[in-house]
Amino acid sequence: MPGLVGLNNMKANDYINVVIQVLARVNPIRNFFLIPSNYAGRRSLLVNRFGELIRKLWNKRNFKGQVSPHEFIQAVMAASKRRFTIEQQGDPVDFWSWLLNSLHMDLTGGKPKKSSIVSRTFQGELEVTTLAGTGKGKAATATEDVVEPVPFLLLGLELPPTPLFKDALEKNIIPQVPIYNLLAKFNSTTISDDIRQGRRKFRVTRLPNFLALHFKRFTKNNFYIEKNPTLVTFPVKSLDLRDALPVPNGSNGQPLPSKYDLIANVMHEGKAGQQTGTAPYRAHIHRSVEKAWYEVQDLVVLDVLPQMVALSEAYFQVYQCQQSQQPQTATKGKEQGPPQQQQQPPQPS
Repeated sequence: MPGLVGLNNMKANDYINVVIQVLARVNPIRNFFLIPSNYAGRRSLLVNRFGELIRKLWNKRNFKGQVSPHEFIQAVMAASKRRFTIEQQGDPVDFWSWLLNSLHMDLTGGKPKKSSIVSRTFQGELEVTTLAGTGKGKAATATEDVVEPVPFLLLGLELPPTPLFKDALEKNIIPQVPIYNLLAKFNSTTISDDIRQGRRKFRVTRLPNFLALHFKRFTKNNFYIEKNPTLVTFPVKSLDLRDALPVPNGSNGQPLPSKYDLIANVMHEGKAGQQTGTAPYRAHIHRSVEKAWYEVQDLVVLDVLPQMVALSEAYFQVYQCQQSQQPQTATKGKEQGPPQQQQQPPQPS
């Protein structure tokens, strides 16, 4: 299936593979990188290797059913100064944030405020209010609350603490929490406490076309990494943000579109800090043309029921707005095919 093929895991790069699979499902990213002339003027090895990989994934003539990300990962290792490698397990959320920021900077010539395909696709904006007299920043000595606009490519959601009690069979009870409860963090009234950042309130002032969410499952201390097993209940279709937070208005004074459909779900299996055995990260990928879900773990691609997606230990998700603010050429509800000039793009060997 073009766009959904297995990726080699050389040793411990499953955390990179799942991010590649997710980005390959994001239509604006895919369409941009399928045309090499879109970024031909950029001397970024990372950008060019990523474009080559996307073209390999979407090559209709690829009969192997698998693609090696080796050349792309070599570019990642060089650009990140070996922060991300194939030898040591990493965090897909860390890699996602680094990769999007790096691609954005390379595409804009190092100008962070300049628009790129990355910012047009994933960037939203928050209004962050820090209560006066709290934290160690500007608000620490302020007499009034400090209000600042903050752009984002990803929203982090805190899971509730794991309960300590057990059931009648002396087994730990795995708690559940609705995603709407977690999104209430951004309803402009909920206060988040942080010793360094202060007491803060968050309000979404601009919604992105593709919304990335991170469920913070891991906490670190001086001795070990602990994993929170709480299951997040979420809809795979029609996640309406209005049920959790005030939706900002558009230029016409009307609320912006706020219904999102899940297109990718990255889950973590096993214990925190797992370095050996099977790869702990796998991805659920939605193909809207078939209205079907697939589970991808490195080279293995299997079909999966939507109910199983909703029962997974979700760690990272990407949702697509049902009514995009950007002009779309595809029919609503159908997956966009590559633009006409991309029907037969030059394929690297």
